[in-house]
Amino acid sequence: MKIRLLSPVLSLLLASALLAACSPKYNWRDYASPDAPYKVTFPAKPASFTRSIDLDGLQVSMTMTAAEVDGATFAVGSAEAPDEARARAALPAMMQALLRNIGAGGTQGKFQTDPNGKATGDVDATGSSNGVPVRLVGHFEARGKRFYQVIVLGKANAVPPEQVEQFLTSFSL
Repeated sequence: MKIRLLSPVLSLLLASALLAACSPKYNWRDYASPDAPYKVTFPAKPASFTRSIDLDGLQVSMTMTAAEVDGATFAVGSAEAPDEARARAALPAMMQALLRNIGAGGTQGKFQTDPNGKATGDVDATGSSNGVPVRLVGHFEARGKRFYQVIVLGKANAVPPEQVEQFLTSFSL
């Protein structure tokens, strides 16, 4: 019986294919914001940018840090308001702006404030972006003068529930 060895090129291609098959689509990594007191786990290497936004008359500089995997964007936005009341008021304004962006303006999330002044809200909505159906899942939170949006946005089939949950539950202040 004659045993035939694979050519070096074929061996290299086979090894590359096996390694590629083992590489995870989601490469989770811890992230601590350098400008706001939060930590979160992103599914890929995130990038950050800051821009001015208007939230129902409140002008703030919001820093967005985001990573994308398979057409789904995982992002945290953070900003500071002049006072606690305006930080809490910014939450529904942020949510409504995001919902309008995907044409889901009628959808309303629920907000609550605990006795310590921490305000939170969550949303799970569908809409469209450039004619493509999208899903937005988000958590909004205000503590003191700082407020945050933690969102996953992408094509409806590109937003796996287990990955959304892992991202949203990893957010901590």
